[in-house]
Amino acid sequence: MPMDRLIPVVEGLVAGMEQQGTAKGAENVVREVVPPQGGQGPRFLLEGQGDKPFIRMNANSYLGLSLHLEVIEAEEVTARSMGAGPGAVRFIAGTHSQHVALERALAAFHGREEGMIFSSAYAAVVSALVSLTDKTTFVLSDELNHNCIIMAIRMSRPAGKAIYPHLDMGALDRQLEAVKGKARRAIVVTDGIFSMRGDHAPVDEIMEIVARHDDAFPENVVVLVDDSHGVGAFGDTGRGTEEYTGSPPCDLLVGTLGKAFGVNGGYVVSDSPVIRFLRESSPLYIYSNPITAGEAAAAMKSLEILTGPEGEGRLRHLRALTKRFESGLLERGFEIIPGAHPIVPIMVRDTDETRRLVAALFDAGVLATGLAYPVVPRGDESIRFQINADHTEAGIDYVLAALSEARAAG
Repeated sequence: MPMDRLIPVVEGLVAGMEQQGTAKGAENVVREVVPPQGGQGPRFLLEGQGDKPFIRMNANSYLGLSLHLEVIEAEEVTARSMGAGPGAVRFIAGTHSQHVALERALAAFHGREEGMIFSSAYAAVVSALVSLTDKTTFVLSDELNHNCIIMAIRMSRPAGKAIYPHLDMGALDRQLEAVKGKARRAIVVTDGIFSMRGDHAPVDEIMEIVARHDDAFPENVVVLVDDSHGVGAFGDTGRGTEEYTGSPPCDLLVGTLGKAFGVNGGYVVSDSPVIRFLRESSPLYIYSNPITAGEAAAAMKSLEILTGPEGEGRLRHLRALTKRFESGLLERGFEIIPGAHPIVPIMVRDTDETRRLVAALFDAGVLATGLAYPVVPRGDESIRFQINADHTEAGIDYVLAALSEARAAG
């Protein structure tokens, strides 16, 4: 069928997005990665930009492991022996030893009984929240939680929900008090690191608040933390927001293999009975292919690097570069949201200026992501920078100079 009546409708919808400024637009296409050389980190060549090198300041590869030769080799060797793809979902075709080994290693890394891997962290959050929510469940969520949490709450259809102001622990406490007697089970869900701002949830305080209210709920108050941006990039040993805040383990912890670990996929770690239940009830696990055996092997190698001397060095380097970048921004008079995480946003607070600065940085060979109205509220327009461990001091200084020049040119 020609879709002759539908096509004009969707074209109009896209045109409306473009007029409102919400359209994502054309994506940059990376055609080649230039390895580190001459004291600088990797550079990226884009289609349509000739041989102009770009420094990437908008990637989640916080430890720089996506280009690590041992990680790449682990995937290549395993793919040659196990195949390029899994062939089917795990309950039909069986699983691979690499999946099982990775799940056990991730559980041990986080001090949990068991873990399970998903095709993505998005799938992990949706599966966990939907599976654990029924008609007697009340869900409480931070207002700046990631889209995966927002969509999971919509799909789970809880008995009720409450959205507390960002990081407002007093509001969370009051909301839990108000829900008593109205639900058998409550779920408090939060990002560990909030991806647009780089600030973190006070998981230690959340656990204390939940402990005070837990006895009032016949099926507990369950805490789910999506620490996809925290694991591997936050805390002294890269164990994320729990480690940084000194929190006891939350009930379910979601992480990703696609950011600091530099590979692909997501995971959940928790108590063994909970993981067994999720394996039997999570549609995005049961009916979706897993990551490949090669990807699982690559993620295992990344985990080995993170927990060894090289990982300690990369984390120290990452923290030092983050501090250097933040200090340089403050010295130059930029407004930032300070923090220890390598997400460093500059608060521009003007839509046109945000777009102008991002374009000027692109012209200077710097890839950065601008967040402008209406994607964010008026007055919160910003440019989000993400420091990676394969950046160098020289690269950071270059970006700072490019920012200064771009602002002066306005």
